Amino acid sequence: MNGAIGIDLGGTSIKAGLVDRVTGQVVKTMSLPTRDGDVDETGAPAFIANVWTCVAELEREAGLSGLPVGLSAPGLASADGSSIRWMPGRMSGIEGLNWSEVLGRPVCVLNDAHAALLGEVWTGAGRGCQDVILLTLGTGVGGAVFSGGRLLGGRLGRAGHLGHMSVDADGALDACGMPGSVELAMGNLTIQQRTGGRFQTTHELVAAVAAGSAEARAWWDESVRRLAVAIASLINVLDPERVIVGGGIATGAGALLLDPLQHYLEAYEWRPDGTAVPIMLAEAGEWAGVVGSVFQFARSGGFAA
Repeated sequence: MNGAIGIDLGGTSIKAGLVDRVTGQVVKTMSLPTRDGDVDETGAPAFIANVWTCVAELEREAGLSGLPVGLSAPGLASADGSSIRWMPGRMSGIEGLNWSEVLGRPVCVLNDAHAALLGEVWTGAGRGCQDVILLTLGTGVGGAVFSGGRLLGGRLGRAGHLGHMSVDADGALDACGMPGSVELAMGNLTIQQRTGGRFQTTHELVAAVAAGSAEARAWWDESVRRLAVAIASLINVLDPERVIVGGGIATGAGALLLDPLQHYLEAYEWRPDGTAVPIMLAEAGEWAGVVGSVFQFARSGGFAA
């Protein structure tokens, strides 16, 4: 088997999988807690040992050894793909950690949203495309851009942080100092403020919309309208073949998100010759980051079988 191991290192759990580098199929999977903030007896972050356990167990089950590893995690990846170079506030100890040295093998490190988009391009809603945008709707709003057949990283690795686009220059500041960002308009972290305390989660709001609440519909539509403004702006700038929306909010809402989103895009999207950009729900599932973390290996052929 021409395989590699994909690791999706999240704040709560580590998802790991043995991935076929030809097809992108996840052959074997496992998951362990991240234990963010915990350390071992040497003072090293506890998640290092758990990543090692995932790698060793997957190799043992596959009867293989020395497989290359792709690892995705929150934060900005270093330009050489050796580490997460910037991740303040959480995942203590991950900044500057050289994973090739830690695991003693080739490791390519990338941002988790970047990996999720590559997973969609390889095996999900972005299959066969050279120009794709992903927005992930959850606690916050993340994103990534695949343009001209390559992932956009930018000079500092910031490219694709689409949740920090502004849709209201007079709005409150988000965590990155952006006024009226998409994240504040759509992310679960602001749902109580946006609904005057009426709803504690976006899932509750969407359930109320499904039940026919006019009040809930008004709040939901305003959030979706701002998301549509952001997507239309991205379409003008990047001219994608598809826009993919993923994350817990998108998965849970389904048509209750897509239908009003399409309605607003009919008004806002610039459509030369009447051509609209398809808006699609993510398809690669919870293992998209695992698959995407090894995408570059498979494409470049940079690792031996």
